Amino acid sequence: MSFESLGLEPRLLAGVEALGYTTPSPIQREAIPQVLAGRDVVGVAQTGTGKTAAFVLPLLQRTPTRQGIKALVVTPTRELALQINEVLRVASRRTHHKTAVVFGGVGMQPQIDKLRRGVDVLVACPGRLLDLHGRGIVDLSKVETLVLDEADRMLDMGFWPDVRRILNLLPASRQNLLFSATMDPAVVKIVDSILTDPVRVEVSPPTRPVERVTQSLYPVARAQKTDLLVGLLREGGHSRTLVFTRTKHRADRLARQLSRAGVNSSAIHGGRSQSQRQTALEGFKRGRHDVLVATDVASRGIDVDEISHVVNYDMPNTAEDYVHRIGRTARAGADGTAISFLDETEHDVLKEIEKTIGVPLACEDLDGFDYHPARIVPDPERSIVQPKGRQPHHGARTHSGGGSGTSEQPSRSRRVGRRGGRGRAGGRHQGGGSGGSGSSGRS
Repeated sequence: MSFESLGLEPRLLAGVEALGYTTPSPIQREAIPQVLAGRDVVGVAQTGTGKTAAFVLPLLQRTPTRQGIKALVVTPTRELALQINEVLRVASRRTHHKTAVVFGGVGMQPQIDKLRRGVDVLVACPGRLLDLHGRGIVDLSKVETLVLDEADRMLDMGFWPDVRRILNLLPASRQNLLFSATMDPAVVKIVDSILTDPVRVEVSPPTRPVERVTQSLYPVARAQKTDLLVGLLREGGHSRTLVFTRTKHRADRLARQLSRAGVNSSAIHGGRSQSQRQTALEGFKRGRHDVLVATDVASRGIDVDEISHVVNYDMPNTAEDYVHRIGRTARAGADGTAISFLDETEHDVLKEIEKTIGVPLACEDLDGFDYHPARIVPDPERSIVQPKGRQPHHGARTHSGGGSGTSEQPSRSRRVGRRGGRGRAGGRHQGGGSGGSGSSGRS
């Protein structure tokens, strides 16, 4: 199937070529014809599947020029807004649409100047959009198409009151498009009243990891996480690594610790200024930083190809966040690796994650690392209780590609349970000392 067969005009096909697409992805195949037909669409697809282009391309085809803001895209984070606007900019080279992006954390005047020159498609974060509307700068009375991107994250981040205010500013008669990596029933319930006979396009189950991600678990004492991360990075093979922490403070501290250890790294999170976030992301994209440390709030805007490894320095709060995190690697058909550090306080969320993905994560050790006795290793024979109606997922693999977690591991790492006393359910490992400085990863 070609993009032409989906109903895109030649001027949009030029945009497809400029974006580097040759064959439509599943979400593009399913969503583009529905959007072109004017239907309300609820699109669910994991990150890295071409989701943004799935609504940008038909949106441009349906949006007239020089008639005011006819299309509005609302998204929760500045990084996502910039990413969407960049896709719009490239795709509209032949259509001559004027696009603009507005978000907080930066000066308002350049955004006001851009809006006053005329805009056809506006990408916006909720707070800045409402601020500009309140100042009489933005006219939303002519909007014909509304896109809510990452709708579930907007709910998580508390943006729904602002989104409701935005909805009340729009014409009642319009096309509505909701796109996200997941679509929580709570989100659908909230927006159900604004949808008219919507088409649901779901190209993959929302809580399944990307198939080509190799997943593994490193049980480690909480105080040794930084030492273990440095050891793994020094082992090699990590061409571009994204590391997740639970808090902004831990992200900043970990980036500093890695830099002191000789690892080029930077941090990105909601507490940094927009210019700092853009500098960190560009440095990561261009290879100036080998490691980018991020929080979940900032992660949705990280659209970087060729991430070889995702490391959960802190386990995520939910299984859904785990799937989002590891989906940052293995993009565009490439393979990727997801490593999760499991400390003595994080075993409950591990159960939720393994129940969601359908298989236990294989536990591994770093050769030569002196593990602290405080670490607790999961039982290697633990069983996973499947949610009703769900089949085991085969995407969680050991580094050698097996699906059951029993395959022999490469020489660079040793499977937990091979040495005396290791691998018992709930058992504490008698690993000796503190593994280097030990306290560098202390919370």
